[in-house]
Amino acid sequence: MKVAFIGLGHMGVPMAENVRAAGHELLLYNRTRGAADRVAAAGGTVAESPAAAARAADAVITMLADDGAVRAVTFGPEGILEGLPAGGIHVGCSTIGVALADELTAAHAGAGQHYLSAPVFGRPDAAAARTLRVVAAGAPEAIARVQPVLDAVGHETFVVGASASLANVVKLAGNFMIAAMLETLGEAFALTGKAGIPPARFLDVLNGTFFALPIFANYAKAVVEERYEPAGFKLALGLKDVRLALEAAGAVAVPMPLASLVRDHFLSGVARGYAERDWTALARVVADDAGL
Repeated sequence: MKVAFIGLGHMGVPMAENVRAAGHELLLYNRTRGAADRVAAAGGTVAESPAAAARAADAVITMLADDGAVRAVTFGPEGILEGLPAGGIHVGCSTIGVALADELTAAHAGAGQHYLSAPVFGRPDAAAARTLRVVAAGAPEAIARVQPVLDAVGHETFVVGASASLANVVKLAGNFMIAAMLETLGEAFALTGKAGIPPARFLDVLNGTFFALPIFANYAKAVVEERYEPAGFKLALGLKDVRLALEAAGAVAVPMPLASLVRDHFLSGVARGYAERDWTALARVVADDAGL
């Protein structure tokens, strides 16, 4: 399959490399040309614009930071919408808002194309190991066509419905749960640390009791070690995701008071200069508030 990959950041590079390793023909576009050239050196063709990449592809994958970046490469001059052939598929792996996913679905349908959402759970190391979990939603026939590509980037695909934006709801809900966990870890370590219990010892207790799932143990270890740089997922992006989760909740009249609290703590982290740190620095905000 001819696959255009747009967005070669910490997540995009290993995902694109896995697509290539699975035997798909790879076309690449990145706003910063150097990243595309580095990936193309091992196999692939660099395109001069999103439209040029899409024009030669059966499917286009976007893995970008936020709604604005996705809008720019899709609707902007020389964008995906302009270049993708009739029947082509835009696979959105970015974490974006529900409203934008619905807008993309309508715009691509109007151009005789397909849009499906396929955001992923996992950090860059999971992307490199091909252990991402993919949440997909969209027309069943479109998902079936790109399933080999989804298999190339993830360990498992969960199809959650025929409306693309449903996958974005799931992704935002999941990222909110991780953010809420980070808030919980921050508060628990602040309490035990200020009471005089060494953080590493409290972590031993948690590993022997609560932490049956690696995701909890891994995040707790990062909190104890204050391993905030380099960021696997920036705190500023955590703020963006919780804001989008609250936006999605507001659209269906679902109160999320804990999400509002977590959003405010993310905002506090940004105000303290932590925006570019890993989102585990949310625990540092709690520790700051506790005077630790």
